[in-house]
Amino acid sequence: MELYQGLVLGVLQGLTEFLPVSSSGHLVLGQNFFGITEPALSFDISVHLGTLFAVLVVFFQQIKAIFVTLGRLIRSAGSMDKVRKAVQEDGDVRLAALIIVGSIPTAIIGLILRNYVDLLFSSLVLVGSMLLVTGTFLWFTRLTPSEGKKVKEIGFGTALFIGTCQGIAVIPGISRSGATIAAGLFSGVERETAARYSFLLSMPAIVGAELLMLKDSFATGIGFNFITLLSTLVAFIVGTLALVVLIRIVKKGRLHLFAPYCWTLGVITIILGLIA
Repeated sequence: MELYQGLVLGVLQGLTEFLPVSSSGHLVLGQNFFGITEPALSFDISVHLGTLFAVLVVFFQQIKAIFVTLGRLIRSAGSMDKVRKAVQEDGDVRLAALIIVGSIPTAIIGLILRNYVDLLFSSLVLVGSMLLVTGTFLWFTRLTPSEGKKVKEIGFGTALFIGTCQGIAVIPGISRSGATIAAGLFSGVERETAARYSFLLSMPAIVGAELLMLKDSFATGIGFNFITLLSTLVAFIVGTLALVVLIRIVKKGRLHLFAPYCWTLGVITIILGLIA
């Protein structure tokens, strides 16, 4: 992989990991454009870690508050009644519980679809079709109300639904952030809360996927180099900026503005897949 190719893929990862246009779909397109048929697992692991650190930076105070509150609860909890009360009344504990519950279907679906990863990532027609799907549910977010449920009002059924949507987003062309934020909005969750939950929910998913890829990478040999490290830094910087911008867009109720882009790119991708 050349330096310019790594930098372009790093920018793509940083932008599309959080903007609702499918990072996996764009990476497939980018690798196809450059003729990279088998990108190094170490490169994929590294650039995804770059965007993971972006979430840590943007939501550091929220993440810190969750761990501090959970630590205090663990030290003081004397019964399940106290735990249940904390889950119901403490926003940080409730959010942590929702993240755990939402991660369950994500993990199950991810492990199932992992067996078909080569097939999923080899079809431009599939990527294009899924981009059309992404654009469609983004478009319908314009119909959702501006007000909605806060963290303490979100049920575990909603968390399971959003987590399921995140699991399905393993399919390239389905945007993880778009699917989870839209699922939250369709479930009546307040805009900023839906965005915050979406990105915090992504952390266990990214870490889990990284561990699986790291296991495979050990089997084939790990090869981090200057291009990989620089591309990771680019993914981190661009990802941080994209994350901040998207939160503002969601708060203003303009998530649907990404729909025409997804539709256009989807049609182009399908055409390229058919004539290739």
